[in-house]
Amino acid sequence: MELKLREATISDVEVCGKICHEAFSSIAAEHNFPSDFPSLENGIRAISTVISSGGFHGVVAEVSGRVIGSNFLDERNPIAGIGPISVDPAVQNHGAGRQLMLAVMDRAERGRFAGVRLVQAGYHCRSLSLYLKLGFDTREHLSCMQGPPIGETFAGYKVRPARGEDGTACKRLCFSVHGHHRDGELRAAISRGSAMVVERAGRITAYTTQIAFFGHAVAETNDDLKALIAAAKSFEGAGFLVPTGNGELMRWCLAKGLRVIQPLTLMTIGLYNEPTGAYLPSILY
Repeated sequence: MELKLREATISDVEVCGKICHEAFSSIAAEHNFPSDFPSLENGIRAISTVISSGGFHGVVAEVSGRVIGSNFLDERNPIAGIGPISVDPAVQNHGAGRQLMLAVMDRAERGRFAGVRLVQAGYHCRSLSLYLKLGFDTREHLSCMQGPPIGETFAGYKVRPARGEDGTACKRLCFSVHGHHRDGELRAAISRGSAMVVERAGRITAYTTQIAFFGHAVAETNDDLKALIAAAKSFEGAGFLVPTGNGELMRWCLAKGLRVIQPLTLMTIGLYNEPTGAYLPSILY
């Protein structure tokens, strides 16, 4: 294929959203897993969000003037996140995915990000192999959890909406756990009203942009994370991601009626520190 790459524009939302839905649904069906974007509306909404939101760079692949795929780079933080990447099922396995990955990786290198990360569907061996060949290392096995809201409160743990003035404390907390901050995502989540914090003993001990597929959380302890999860009114998207190695948190989620939907893998290039607290990654990282 004579592949042409260009920057994504708002006019690409519908066609890229359709490809996103069809690509993820096709691969999930092959492996008997639910799709991350089970409807055309889900796919279009996801692509619309990343194209129209500030802080993302999008790349579109074309063959003979026809759009066949897209990929995105989240540039809001010191660590860049890749995805969603999707290629038309009719032309998969012909190199388009590799070129889309190389395009955003080159963008990240030119932007001098401290690191680049992504989350890969654990059942998709072809994408795992591609990312390993491109230089990514596997860091963490993840489980996507879904189920009814828990609706519980914890004595001494106050969960409330995050405010602008909480930004400094949340930034400091993220840095203490990961060695970098995600302030760009946090500020966007505060603006749209989805961010929450936990106050314990008069200080902020946890925050989340949203307990959801595209949301992340950072906390001092598992109990702080449990307070955030238990307060969520729903788990938007396919679910929320939990490091499978955090056995205590996994067992608590399962005991509360949540179930594992699919396995995933956190992969990184560049800066990576073993977390020193409790956390929930997003589908980007």
